[in-house]
Amino acid sequence: MEPRLRDAMLDLPPDIDEGALFRSLFLAYPDALLLVGRDGRIALANPAASTLLGYSTAELAGLNVDALVPEGIRPRHASYREAYNRAPRARPMGTQTGLVAKRRDGTEVMVEIALSPLPSHGLPLVVAAIRDVGDYPRVKEALRRARYSEYLAKLGRLAVDSRDPQVLLEQVPAIAAEAFQVEVAAVFLLDDNRLAFRIASGIGLARGEAVGTRIPNRVDTPPGFVLSQGRPIVVADYRAETRFLVPRAYVDVGLVSALAVPLSDRGRIVGVLTVRSHQPKRFGDDEIRFLESLSNLLASGLQRAQGEEALNHAQRLESVGQLTGGIAHDFNNLLTVILGNLHVLEELPDLAQHERAQQLVGAATRASRRGAELTGKLLAFSRRQVLQPMPTDVGLLLSSLADMLRRTLDQRIRIEIDAAPACPPVLADPGQLESALLNIAINARDAMPDGGLLRFRCAAHGALPAEIHRELGDPQATGEHFVAISVADSGTGMSDEVRERAFEPFFTTKEAGRGTGLGLSTVYGFVKQSRGAVAIDSSPGLGTTVTLYIPRPQQSRKPALEEPDIGLEPVPPGLRVLLVEDDAEVGQVVHRFLEALGCVVTTAGSGEQALLALVPDGAFEAMVSDIALGPRMRGTQLAAEAARRLPRLAIVLMSGFSADLLDADRDCPPEWALLQKPFGQSELSRALATALAGRDAS
Repeated sequence: MEPRLRDAMLDLPPDIDEGALFRSLFLAYPDALLLVGRDGRIALANPAASTLLGYSTAELAGLNVDALVPEGIRPRHASYREAYNRAPRARPMGTQTGLVAKRRDGTEVMVEIALSPLPSHGLPLVVAAIRDVGDYPRVKEALRRARYSEYLAKLGRLAVDSRDPQVLLEQVPAIAAEAFQVEVAAVFLLDDNRLAFRIASGIGLARGEAVGTRIPNRVDTPPGFVLSQGRPIVVADYRAETRFLVPRAYVDVGLVSALAVPLSDRGRIVGVLTVRSHQPKRFGDDEIRFLESLSNLLASGLQRAQGEEALNHAQRLESVGQLTGGIAHDFNNLLTVILGNLHVLEELPDLAQHERAQQLVGAATRASRRGAELTGKLLAFSRRQVLQPMPTDVGLLLSSLADMLRRTLDQRIRIEIDAAPACPPVLADPGQLESALLNIAINARDAMPDGGLLRFRCAAHGALPAEIHRELGDPQATGEHFVAISVADSGTGMSDEVRERAFEPFFTTKEAGRGTGLGLSTVYGFVKQSRGAVAIDSSPGLGTTVTLYIPRPQQSRKPALEEPDIGLEPVPPGLRVLLVEDDAEVGQVVHRFLEALGCVVTTAGSGEQALLALVPDGAFEAMVSDIALGPRMRGTQLAAEAARRLPRLAIVLMSGFSADLLDADRDCPPEWALLQKPFGQSELSRALATALAGRDAS
């Protein structure tokens, strides 16, 4: 034994055998330990290695470590091991990234590995200590949020595609239980007389509970207590619960903790969404936010179904606009928090070198952005968005749209893209153009119930058809001013009568519950607002082709989506900014973004607090404010008063409500910048730079 090690052990009782001590340490060590020879074979493994890798310790002995490496990286691993054998050295954990171990059952686990060669101790072995980093809190949090984002996007797609509220009612408990990995989830809806709750849907329900069962609306029942409180309720342990009467069946089956959130219809609680678990203290802040989001989406779907039954054609469009605006506000605030925190997580030094962790964060970010895209499609349905026309590369847009459709449409539908190599950009709002093409593609899908071909084409147009000339109403318009974007299907086609009415609002040939009649009407409105035209070519049994004629930019230049902003100075360091946001978590995210841009930030939670700070000696140079600040004062009113007090103040208004931005775009001074939630740091930087440039120009 080395002298230093012997000295460190002088205080041990004399009857302790050193060999037994070190064997015990090896067996009791919490990380997986492998003793590996120069040939790569495992000489000895501890029980923790058996638990992590799924082999018995006897099976690990004699096994080549290559068996623990995924097949795709085995050659690289063998090369690395040979180089290490030539110059063995101690390597602590955390010095390499993206390490993955393969378990006996073929599953993979992200790990960190420390290596300690033993030749200096007379042994031709290396000690490999392996740790599962999936248990790290930051990685767990990123995985959990990624999972929640995926499930929100899943329900959002279902809410858009399904017109039947019963489908949503049945799917929400299953999605909640699967996302939380819990045993029980249920939706309780209040009867019209509000005297009792009805179990509308559920999974894993307890004895005495079944779909259709009624529960009195009393404060001593679980759903009645949630209704009385009007906010999310967390139960840490049913056995210690005193706020309401816990049904005996819950305790008998081992349920311990629970989370319940209200379902609201235009500010009035109409039900409760609840999940229950056998684990204690199972639900935290992330779970509350996720279940509230599910509740909002479900409530919005139920609102939509009820509204469509009650409203006539003249009222339907406005109703859907209000519904989607409400969804957008809640969903966009949620996505702002998720994307902002993922951005912070991505920049953490501890994760910057972990390739696998970065992949997980990237997956969560992409899922959240898909949620943002979904919100944009809901808003497009209501035609309550501010169009932002810009030069747009149609070929890239079609490729992106086709990738999404291949993942979501029936696999029997083949999708092709025919984009002319020299196809020029169009001048249009890219999000709205994508939404219009998506509406056409969904109609095409419905026209091909047994599968078929869906083809997208785009090219600079030659001569315009006579009917398009008439529709444009501009005798000077020529084909060279437009790009033709067509969507063709091999479906059932349309009769002449149907084709003539296809763009009429609320006209649909689909059975009840499967269509609103607003899809092609929305396409028509977008194209007309973009100063273009649209045509349909269809015959029964011969498929349908819808062609959009979208104008080209007046001056030829690269699409704005491919180049940085021109003429905008970066946000100057030390810019003094007043941030006004009544949602604390959104405010924290925007505060981090501003600080990362080098700004000096003062935060106010309401318009009234902001006015107290807006004094001449406050010396603010810019203000970033939400428009919806609660009942007392709106962000537009605050901005007007702020501009009166500090004329040199640059102003950025943000909102998750498209209608708010539409009104602000119409009524506010042109030098104010508008920002749609959710947004990232780069979008906030551009908005600030735009507001500063507008202030200086004015």
